[in-house]
Amino acid sequence: MTVMLSEEQREFAAAVREFCRREVGTREQRDKLTDCGREGHSLELNRRIAELGWAAINVPEEYGGAGGNHVDLCVLLEELARGMAPVPWHGTTLITAGIYTKFANEDLKTTVLSRLAEGAALSIAMSEPEAGSDVAALTCRAERTADGWLINGQKTWCTNAHLADSILLVARTERGEKKHRGLTMFHVPANTPGLTIKGIDTLNGTEVNDLYFADCVLPADSVVGEIGQGWAQLMPGLATERLILAAQMLGTAERAFDDCLAFVSERMQFGRRVGSFQALKHRIADLATEIECTRLLVYNVAQQADDPKQADELARASSMAKLKATEVAKNMALEGMQMMGGYGYCTEFDMVQHVRASLGATIYGGTNEIQRDIIGNSFGLR
Repeated sequence: MTVMLSEEQREFAAAVREFCRREVGTREQRDKLTDCGREGHSLELNRRIAELGWAAINVPEEYGGAGGNHVDLCVLLEELARGMAPVPWHGTTLITAGIYTKFANEDLKTTVLSRLAEGAALSIAMSEPEAGSDVAALTCRAERTADGWLINGQKTWCTNAHLADSILLVARTERGEKKHRGLTMFHVPANTPGLTIKGIDTLNGTEVNDLYFADCVLPADSVVGEIGQGWAQLMPGLATERLILAAQMLGTAERAFDDCLAFVSERMQFGRRVGSFQALKHRIADLATEIECTRLLVYNVAQQADDPKQADELARASSMAKLKATEVAKNMALEGMQMMGGYGYCTEFDMVQHVRASLGATIYGGTNEIQRDIIGNSFGLR
């Protein structure tokens, strides 16, 4: 069964696939762009993608973007992930861009989104040491001054911050009985005095950061959207974030499957290809079925996201897509490693990278336990 893409979208997918084959089709090409894997995201490759008009795929044309919809977005991210293009955190940039597009003033839209179209990276700062899954419990504070805002506090797990032109900060401007109220979004250039960015070592190398705000001064027009409405503005963005992560992990699952299938189709033991043994053949069949189901789910949710009439169901649907795609990608990578034996565990083969990428995906963007809570709550099970 095939996802119903338009002819233009099929041609776009083929173009991205060919780009990945040409630019990052070998380990040597990817290592050159990432300092042998120590730097997870390549701004150089991001700029090449921008030259093709793809970097701002979901940004309106008046701000330099391609004006694409959510299906176009998923096509791009699926194919980049399947091609192992070292731009995994471009999804974070696109998530952040979506919030600027909806809520920022015209000056900020023009400034930020036009830079995105040139290949710049963006970051969003939500989580804190004591506010991870419970984001609304954040305490980083923004106090109004005569000239603008004074920011103090810490953020953590901020993807892209060390590469970003600017950071979208969610801070507390008011504290009341309900923790979801009194949150405001701010535009923070990455070079703002009083902001310190410190990388966090992870299984995937350099990808996330701690942010420290010490008497960080922002002008009055740094507010993105409305004062005190940060939570309401954040919610639609989180649904888009889950869809973006789902599309990326769909691509990762497909690539892990391709690599595993190629190995078991060639590897000989006991005088026959190992893929011909029933134990492995049935695993391959089950995994292929799971990936196909995931692809149908991801693109169905993308079509929902493009239909205003289905907006009320998007929170549940996007959580389902994120949950399914990340679990399938993780299972595919771990099964692939097992089926490849010692070669799957060897860094000479890409299965190790698929495992690293998929394990983290079940945690960031809202852990899969939180996604299950969201889905359950949507059925009234509170």
